[in-house]
Amino acid sequence: TCSADALMTATTLNIFNNQCDRVKMPNVAQTINVLQALILTDKEKMLLTPTYHVFDLYKVHQDATWLPLQLNTPDYVLGDIKLPAVNLSASRHKNGVVHITIVNLDPTKKVTLTAGLSNIPWQTVEGQQLTSANYTDVNTFDKPNTIIPQKFTGAKKQGTDLVVELPAKSIVLLTLK
Repeated sequence: TCSADALMTATTLNIFNNQCDRVKMPNVAQTINVLQALILTDKEKMLLTPTYHVFDLYKVHQDATWLPLQLNTPDYVLGDIKLPAVNLSASRHKNGVVHITIVNLDPTKKVTLTAGLSNIPWQTVEGQQLTSANYTDVNTFDKPNTIIPQKFTGAKKQGTDLVVELPAKSIVLLTLK
């Protein structure tokens, strides 16, 4: 699976989380050595795909309470197709930690988001990102770490607002404590 597959997977998981009152348990039917697999094998070799890393990042929403967040986003336009460039979902665990997963679908433009979070108590923000230089990048057996989660430092607190600088074609997980 490629970087574009990871963006599609993350967007789908954001939709599922945002519809958690109706979607109780989404499942992945194909996991190993199939289209958009999580894991690829070749004899004794194994690699984790970008889709695997998305599922790993998004596990933070499991057993958490969904938080509705409003989002104003620029559009991404390709020919006759127009859709929001950014999508997200958020949840709070019993211990009070808030997780926000954000996807920037635009392949060339970074997006700056500002979210007013005055109703959510938090002091610090940490992040991870999943991105690559090209939509078509893949993890291979020769280069299994082409697309892996990396530390994300593009989020900060300004008063009660969260300000995030999302790289183009990226998936970001934020943890607010």
